[in-house]
Amino acid sequence: MKIVKHPNKILSAKAKTISQEVIKTPVFRQLVLDMAEMMLKSDGAGLAAPQIGKSLQLAVINTKEGVLALVNPKITKKSLTREWGEEGCLSVPGYFGEVKRYKKVTCEYFNAQGEKKKIKAEGLLARVIQHELDHLNGILFIAKARNIKKIDQAKR
Repeated sequence: MKIVKHPNKILSAKAKTISQEVIKTPVFRQLVLDMAEMMLKSDGAGLAAPQIGKSLQLAVINTKEGVLALVNPKITKKSLTREWGEEGCLSVPGYFGEVKRYKKVTCEYFNAQGEKKKIKAEGLLARVIQHELDHLNGILFIAKARNIKKIDQAKR
């Protein structure tokens, strides 16, 4: 498994919805575990399936409570307020920019076991959820960012 880099076409395509039958397979569960391992090893805050070359509505997010798997996620509520914050991306290595995101979001999704869930997030977690859902819709942060900078990875 490798992280797909910009400008690979899969990063600009909307990912496909995952059926309940697929969610319940051992192959899918292994994919979630492999993605979680890759995200943690790469020091990422999140990782979406298109970033590993799979057109699937699946993202994993690193939270304080552990790795959260979001299957077929949808943001159902957004705060009125938004704020700018610095973002980077494993698929656009070495680049950082400021992106305006909602401060709070409510996201409905299925977990890796196929159970319907809802999470209310604010701050960094809300930002990461929005970033990963953008990936599932074929949007990279550089399309929304201002003040994009290239950072020398050795100095960071």
